[in-house]
This record gives sequence, C-alpha cells and structure tokens, in this order.
Amino acid sequence: MKILIKNASELVTCSGTSPKKGEDMRELNIIENGAVLVEDGIIKKVGKTEEILKEINEREYEVYDAKGKAVLPGFIDSHTHFVFGGYRADEYYLRLKGATYMEIMEKGGGIINSVEATRRASKEELIELGKKRLDSMLSFGVTTVEGKSGYGLDFDTEIKQLEVYKELNDIHPIDIVPTFLGAHSIPREYRCRNMEYIDFIIEKVLPYIKEKNLAQFVDVFCEKNVFSVDESRKLLLAAKMMEFKLKLHADEIVSLGGAELAAEVEAVSADHLLQASDKGIEMMAKRGVIATLLPATAFSLKENFARARYMIDSGLAVALASDFNPGSCFTENLSLVIALATLYMNMSLEEAITAVTINAAAAVGREKEIGSIDVGKKADIIILEHPSYKFIPYHIGVSIVEKVFKNGKLIYDKERDDRYAYRKNS
Repeated sequence: MKILIKNASELVTCSGTSPKKGEDMRELNIIENGAVLVEDGIIKKVGKTEEILKEINEREYEVYDAKGKAVLPGFIDSHTHFVFGGYRADEYYLRLKGATYMEIMEKGGGIINSVEATRRASKEELIELGKKRLDSMLSFGVTTVEGKSGYGLDFDTEIKQLEVYKELNDIHPIDIVPTFLGAHSIPREYRCRNMEYIDFIIEKVLPYIKEKNLAQFVDVFCEKNVFSVDESRKLLLAAKMMEFKLKLHADEIVSLGGAELAAEVEAVSADHLLQASDKGIEMMAKRGVIATLLPATAFSLKENFARARYMIDSGLAVALASDFNPGSCFTENLSLVIALATLYMNMSLEEAITAVTINAAAAVGREKEIGSIDVGKKADIIILEHPSYKFIPYHIGVSIVEKVFKNGKLIYDKERDDRYAYRKNS
C-alpha cells in the first residue's frame, strides 16, 4: 500500500532516533507545506510538497490532502494502567471532600479495590473494556501505549491482565507495550510480609512471564507504605538478571530515594517524580534515565506538579503520559496532559510535543521505530483539524485529531460516520 500526505501547513517531524534533552527538546523540525510518502507502512520520503511531487507519479498513491492542517507523529502514551475491572468514583468523591489518596488507601481503598474487581472480571470482560479504552485513546492521536498489570497481585490475575494486553495487541491497531507491575501494592494475603511477596514474584511469577513473553518491562511502586527502596532494588535487580527492562513509580508521595534507585539500576524510566530530590534528578540525568511525568495525576489529586522545568534544565529527557487508571487519574486525554504541562509545569509547547513523541517512544524502548516522522520509521502519523500544533493545548481538553494512520493505514477518521476505520478494514 502506498500513500501520500501532502500540503501540510506544518509537518512537525520531531525528527530523531534518541531521546532529546535540555534545549534539544524545543526543536520540532517543522517543514512548511510538507509531505510524507509511505510505502508498505514505512516512511520513504519526507520534505516539501513541491519537492516530493517532482520525484513521484502521484496517481500511484492514495492521496490525503492536508492543506490548512498540521501533521505530526502519532502520540505515544508511555504510562497507563488501562486494563482493570471496576471503578472508583466514590473515592474521587471522598477526595473532593478532603480525604487524601494515602488516607483512602490506608482504610482499605485505593488499589486494593481495583484488585478485587479485576480478580472477579473474566478475560473476555477485560478485553471488551480494553478495546473501548483503546478506541478512546485512538481518538486523541495515540498510536502506541504502554499498559501495566498490577490489579491482580496474585499469579492468576496478573497473568490474566498480561494475556489481555497480548490479545488486545493482536486485535487492535494501537501497539501495546506490556509492563508487569505485580509490585503495585501489598496484597492482603501478604500484609506485613513485603519481602515474602517480592520473593514470590521473583521465584514464581517473573520466570513464567519471561517464558511466555508476556511483558517487556518490570515496574515497582517504590513509595512509603508500599515498597521500600531495598525491596524495590531486590525485585528490579532480579528482573534485570532475567533481561527485563526496568521502570519505577518513584517519589510520588514522599521523597524516598526512588529517583536515585532508578539511576542505580539503570532503569529506562522513572515515573511520577513529584517529590524527586535534586540529587536524584542529577543522578538520573547522568545515567540517561527518562523522567516520565504525569501532570493529570497531580491535577486529579490536587498535588504539586513535578518540577519539569528544573528537570529539563538539569539535562533530563522528559516524557509525558496520561497515567490512565481507575483511581488517581481516570483520563486517557493526552491533549489535556499537554495543556497541564504547559500551564502548570513551565514546559514550552515544543517541549511537551517532544515529550509525547520521540521521548515517550524512548520511554517504551521504541525510539528507533516510532516517535518521529523520519525515513525508515513506521508511518504512525496524525492529521489535526487545524493548521498548527499550537491548537492542541489551546482547545483545552478536546481532541483536535482528525485522522490517525498506523503503519501507513488509516485507522481513525473523525469525518466519517464510522470513525474507527480499522473496524471496517479488519
């Protein structure tokens, strides 16, 4: 299949094959009146429309005219928990009345509520819920998403979640990067026996996941009253020995040393980081750990936002993600995430776009394949309704994505009655 996208008012390439740091995050490499040539799902040519048209016979291509519209790489949501059973609207209501996230968790709410509902849910129910959530992400321009387990906290349900991600990856056009987060909380069966639970994961769960190729990353919630630095280190080093890539939920509620640990174990990313220390940020920058920031979570919890400006100025590569989950952040809206990052974290819009494209791709280990409009990469591309990327946060919380292409194939078109074109094509 051969397609041509031409006449883009702004072709925002975000060009690169590695995460961008510091001032480089502001460079979007925009081509005015740009065009992209795609063959067999791979980008073949990128440039000005008049130059591309001189080199091809346009009649050989399926042509999409993007006149008056901006074209960007497909967005990557590099931190989500989108397969779960049940909802926690009552907890959100309690937070509105003044209860904190940790207070709710200490009284038996929080993650444990989602664990019970997810244990009860069948695989078929979780697949149907996952498909609907992926469709919603698609409408916001997401073409690759990381999905975490962590609402099972036992062997069977953790494996069930990962198997659901694997099946969804097979049947839905969005690519899913699976992450095992069995160390998301202490299950009731292991209360006050944290290290025994860590040993159970290392000895029983990780070998099975590796054998069945169910996850690429291992994550841990390194936090006060959850998993300590020592407990987290033991799990992560064991996972590293099994050749998993590493992630951390780090320094979200208190400054525990999660950022420092991420640097020590050479994690791909450390996420949240609302309370990360100066030393931890410096160590992460030296080791090339990506800071994945989740402003919609801070917004939802009414917490202070992560210090994105300080992190970028310190040489960190920053990614942005939704943290879509049933408790602390029930949104899959990356447009809102971009708006919050620019309004409340002192990120420039250019830095925020970099953070959901090439840097987010690096946070899931796929920066060589996706995250930019470069020759040789997968043709994961979005077309906006408006002539500039500047409209993304301006139309606050609303998606202005008109079309989404995955591997060079149109999979979402807002102008059609059947918006999710992949359903007719599959």
